[in-house]
Amino acid sequence: MTAPTPARPTVSPRLAVLCSGGGTTLQNLLDRIADGRLAASIVTVILSARDAYAGERARRAGIPVQFISPRPVEPASAAIFDACRAAGADLVLLAGYMHLIRIPADFQNRVLNVHPSLIPSFCGAGYYGRKVHAAALARGVKLSGCTVHYADDQYDHGPILVQKAVPVLPGDTPESLAARVFEAECEAFPEGIELAAAALEAKRQGK
Repeated sequence: MTAPTPARPTVSPRLAVLCSGGGTTLQNLLDRIADGRLAASIVTVILSARDAYAGERARRAGIPVQFISPRPVEPASAAIFDACRAAGADLVLLAGYMHLIRIPADFQNRVLNVHPSLIPSFCGAGYYGRKVHAAALARGVKLSGCTVHYADDQYDHGPILVQKAVPVLPGDTPESLAARVFEAECEAFPEGIELAAAALEAKRQGK
């Protein structure tokens, strides 16, 4: 007998996605929403750099794009969350967003970050992109991976939602390890979104 297919989540959150670069994480989310693997909609994409390619990906998908300068932190954060409120976002995703933000009270436990290591290893200020994987290889770890967590006002800090481990292989370079970790991120971030959306819905219903 074939096992029944698990039911898809009924919660479909509205997402605001913050990006600083090429938008590969954004593209993964767009693809999964388009083919039905992720029940969600992206209502706005906010860029920290005007020429970030993530903006082109969003425009091709018909999603509104905004540029908000990331500095100074306080006014930038206020502008970002004003834009998220205006778009009606349920959750805010830091998808390769490289800047610190201040999260207001009404967005506590509504901002998610994905980081390319198993937090608390190789995280915090200065650990991003290739630097994370180079540090992991230099330390000689046998496992790396990714972490999806609720963001707070510190880099790579806050309650963890999902972690996925990947092996570190002999001969790995920062680039080859990064590619393997990104594959794990492509699974972990949607899982984290579904968990956070379900928790938010339960809170709204007073459960």
